[in-house]
Amino acid sequence: MAAAARVYRETRKKHDQLFNAYVMRPVAAVVVAALARTPATPNQVTVASLFVMVAAAAALIAFPSYRGGLAAVVVLEASYCFDCADGMLARYKKLASKTGHLFDFFTDELKAVLVVSALAVRAWRGGGTGIDARLWPAGDARFLLAGVAGVAIVSSALSLTNFVRRPELSGRETTVEAFYETATAEKPPSPVTMFLRFLNHYPSHIWLWALLGCMDVYFWLYVALNALYLARGWLGLVVRFGRG
Repeated sequence: MAAAARVYRETRKKHDQLFNAYVMRPVAAVVVAALARTPATPNQVTVASLFVMVAAAAALIAFPSYRGGLAAVVVLEASYCFDCADGMLARYKKLASKTGHLFDFFTDELKAVLVVSALAVRAWRGGGTGIDARLWPAGDARFLLAGVAGVAIVSSALSLTNFVRRPELSGRETTVEAFYETATAEKPPSPVTMFLRFLNHYPSHIWLWALLGCMDVYFWLYVALNALYLARGWLGLVVRFGRG
């Protein structure tokens, strides 16, 4: 536990999600403290995180019951624990690299698409609340259509993020250095921005929706947040590139 506490202190990130800072990273620090003594690499942990997420998505689809949803979310949070651990291990063992950073983000994109598609198929199998706030029965094809639209929206939002982060647009070269708590102080995001990031950060609260038995409602919320982000991003791009 002393080693885990040291890992946590040395790999903290500035302006991190509250769920990360007080829940997931302390747990991931224990994992990192154990892995630091082995030949395991951060990229291997990233791959493990992706495989565990595939299992979580399969469980969401295979077990559309209330208890099945809880079990699937436990697996999903285990995947996210590994997702936190890979970067922490890289920083702790001084193995951070640009390729590793890009690979981690790439797998995060895959996991986001897995989550939205699995939630849609889950709702199709078990029924749930539709976009019109009415109960749609199991087997309703509208859930599958919403899943296709959701995957398109989330994928487009992720592509937009990759695009606007390009150094040719941002004017800043992509780096792998973490924003540590002890780094040079910079202005934190606004409360509104932090709240929206929290809502879009599914590991922070998807467990709460599972406890409430409202995974179908969360599907609509997650898609809507990504749609708003996509619309805002495209508005900025149109203004920037559409000028004469």
